[in-house]
Amino acid sequence: MGILQIVISMFILFQSCAVGVGHAIENNTKDAGGTAGVMAAILFLATGIVYIATRKSVKLGGDIAGLVMMAITWIFAISNAHDYADLQIWGWLALIIGVGFFVWHLLLNRKANKA
Repeated sequence: MGILQIVISMFILFQSCAVGVGHAIENNTKDAGGTAGVMAAILFLATGIVYIATRKSVKLGGDIAGLVMMAITWIFAISNAHDYADLQIWGWLALIIGVGFFVWHLLLNRKANKA
């Protein structure tokens, strides 16, 4: 999943740059969707790297870090998705990925400790 998040981050980055250029052409300084998208892309990239680096770890440190970064991404994306509607999709995807991986690894660790 880490590699997929890195690919998604590049896609979000390109979209955000296009939104930022569109806002610059329109002289729209009130919407920060492009900047929030760049932040979301950076956090997706960082989370993907963390997931790759901790993929064989038994402990939950990488998953907790991923959950926190994806929650921050969700907050940035949901609160700034005005003109850039795709940012809302990326925000909800971030929350699903963060919570999903944390719960999945938490259940795997609980199952391994019982065995």
